[in-house]
Amino acid sequence: MALLGVNIDHIATIRQARRGIEPEPLHAALIAEQNGADQITVHLREDRRHIQDRDLEILRQTVQTRLNLEMAAIQTMVDIALRIKPDTVTLVPERREELTTEGGLKLLNDHRDLIRQLQNTGIEVSVFIEPDPEMIKSAAKLGVQAVEMHTGKYSNLTDSKEIAKEIERLHQGALLIAKLGMRIVAGHGLNYHNITSLTDLNCIEEYNIGHSIVSRAVFTGLAEAVYTMKQLIW
Repeated sequence: MALLGVNIDHIATIRQARRGIEPEPLHAALIAEQNGADQITVHLREDRRHIQDRDLEILRQTVQTRLNLEMAAIQTMVDIALRIKPDTVTLVPERREELTTEGGLKLLNDHRDLIRQLQNTGIEVSVFIEPDPEMIKSAAKLGVQAVEMHTGKYSNLTDSKEIAKEIERLHQGALLIAKLGMRIVAGHGLNYHNITSLTDLNCIEEYNIGHSIVSRAVFTGLAEAVYTMKQLIW
């Protein structure tokens, strides 16, 4: 039974397109929770292209499940997290010119202090990295509690042999994460069609999914979109 984290960034993207007041990310979070979401995920980017600081503050006050804050591994973002105190912080790579997060974070010894600052206040730390054995071992050495495997490559593949190869790479990555005592999370590019090949592995504990759920919600409504995804990973 896997957990579902619903990323609501793209609700804010629609709002910011006109710099208006709707749609409200808070409403999306409440609907997601009411329909099976185990966690609300948001990415507070340095350029504030979608989620704003006020969104994060309101969500911290209202989310009834868990709040997962994705953010760049820099001190200014850590300072915000220490003030807001989300349940989990997921450290991700970030480049201003990218449309969405591209690839996993390259872990460095310099990240150790940032991780300790967060953990010392009771915040769980996860890292968004490629399912690479050496990078996973680096995550364990840094003492993080969870690893979110970047599934972007898997999600973009079309050749069946390459897909099978990438699924096995994710499987072996998940097994190593578990062996090293960390929680196994996956996310990026996952949708209603490609998710089942990963759920069939029966080892990934949590999925963070956003764009596909919000896209489906345009036609079916957010409640149905979240509920259907939850059933697929159940």
